[in-house]
Amino acid sequence: MAKVRILPDRVANQIAAGEVIERPAAVVKELVENALDAGATRVEVEFRHGGRSLMRIEDNGHGMSRDDALLALERHATSKIAEATDLDRLASYGFRGEALPSIASVSRCELQTREAGSDAGTEILVNGGKFVHVRDCGRPVGSRIEVTHLFNSVPARRKFLKSDPTEAAHIVHCVRLYALACPGTAFTLIEDGRVIFRSPECRTLGERIAEIFGRQIAESLVPIEVAEPGMRLGGLIGKPGVGRTTRHEMIVFVNARPVDSRTLNYALIESYHESLPKGRYPLAFVFFDCDPAAVDVNVHPAKREVRFRSEVQVRGFVIRAVLQRLRELSAPAGPIALPPGPTGLGADVERLRAGETFRAPTALAVAGMQRAPTEPLRPSVAAARTGKSPAPGSPPVQPAIENQKSKMASPGPAWRFVGLAHGNYALFETAAGVVLLDRRAAHERVWFERLREQFRAGTVPSQRLLLPVPIELDAIAAALLIDRLKFLEAHGFEIMEFGRNFFRVEAVPAWMEPADTEPFLRDLIGALREGIIPDRNMEIAREELARLAVAKAVRLPAAGGEIELRALVAQLFATATPLASPGGRPTYIELNHGELARRFQK
Repeated sequence: MAKVRILPDRVANQIAAGEVIERPAAVVKELVENALDAGATRVEVEFRHGGRSLMRIEDNGHGMSRDDALLALERHATSKIAEATDLDRLASYGFRGEALPSIASVSRCELQTREAGSDAGTEILVNGGKFVHVRDCGRPVGSRIEVTHLFNSVPARRKFLKSDPTEAAHIVHCVRLYALACPGTAFTLIEDGRVIFRSPECRTLGERIAEIFGRQIAESLVPIEVAEPGMRLGGLIGKPGVGRTTRHEMIVFVNARPVDSRTLNYALIESYHESLPKGRYPLAFVFFDCDPAAVDVNVHPAKREVRFRSEVQVRGFVIRAVLQRLRELSAPAGPIALPPGPTGLGADVERLRAGETFRAPTALAVAGMQRAPTEPLRPSVAAARTGKSPAPGSPPVQPAIENQKSKMASPGPAWRFVGLAHGNYALFETAAGVVLLDRRAAHERVWFERLREQFRAGTVPSQRLLLPVPIELDAIAAALLIDRLKFLEAHGFEIMEFGRNFFRVEAVPAWMEPADTEPFLRDLIGALREGIIPDRNMEIAREELARLAVAKAVRLPAAGGEIELRALVAQLFATATPLASPGGRPTYIELNHGELARRFQK
């Protein structure tokens, strides 16, 4: 009996489908690529139940004859390449000829197509790899492919699919990528009968971004256009200081193909090293163009990844191009005259000139949180808390400062304050040696535990805004926000829907500055999208929200005095975990006498 055999075509197609068709979004990707390769100027995508029950892709491209349509359902049938050397000159999205037969082998697939000049179109129905019928049909020029009951013939694959919202998010993201890649093509995306976005033909990439991601994001971008021999980088990038907590809005294209390229992604991140804090990612919608022979798009079954012939050269070019553009934006227009003030502004300016990041102290704090003695409470906040507005011309409302003597006398380490270094590190002398306290890390720990307790108790003070903050989101972000509105309302926010993908923030928690509302909500949505803040485990959700909040709540005063720092130490050691910040950084380090003697070689 022979041990080696040739697999039947149906089995071979199902194995190929395992490589090409990972999830419903992969079906949409392959079929949208075919539509664009056919010269479509209008593409409509509809899906239901995360793509499990229905995916329909319709276009007005060239269409196919009956013979071509039948051939397209055979393995390795393609009109894109004829020789191996054609792979070095690829100018199309698809080229392998695996998509349609792979899809048809694991679903019920109906293809309707008609080319110009034909009196009738062709309809082909394939169920689980078996042809059901081939007949004439009436339809306009173009193609329509309807895929239903995905993975019904391979139930094991169906069990590995994620929830409907997760699979739907992947489909929406996929269609958005190709809509960005082809601004001149009109795209419509429909989920469960609801239009997610409908973008007409756009003249520029900026218009398409505004249609899909919202005008607020489009307005925070600047154009980039740099070319060197054999390479070109164009598109839109975020302004210095504008970043996100995730990479969802850092999108790269290679020769108009949306890809996941480590080389380009890390080059973008490295370029923003001086413009964004650590842990933040830039906004970028960039197109990298090069000779097709210099890039291999055939290294991944789904064509998601690419490999450059010279990774180092590409990386260096992208870093130079983006850095040059960022420095142009950051260049000062001229000397800025800063008037002297009684608040130590001169020292702050010197720190800014030295390159140190400085942010003005906030006017908000959670009840009981330590403030700088000279820090006033904004009238709007006072009105939010007391329900009364201050009289015109009255002096700023001074917050009630907790009894410093009682704080200093509270249980805590017997540390003697020595001084402050670099505005952030407090030096203390102890019986065992010396201690360096990181003010920011200590403040973050104190804020984190107080906010977490407030969230648990459901006693989050809120402040209404005199002017609501508008925020425009893309379709996925808007859906995530709508699903979490009750959760946010329970934690101090008041957010109202104000049109399609448009919201108004009417109130925010008392610990938040109104100016931080939009960036905080975008970071929060990014955390929701990444699954960092779960929707089922409320305890973890509250803790992660508090962890995200401390990044916005903590604003260090310009200088810390002895009273403020000793009070901070007392508050820190009153927490459950005083040794580390919520992010895991140490709050202080201690050098004992033995370590000091060793360092000085005594």
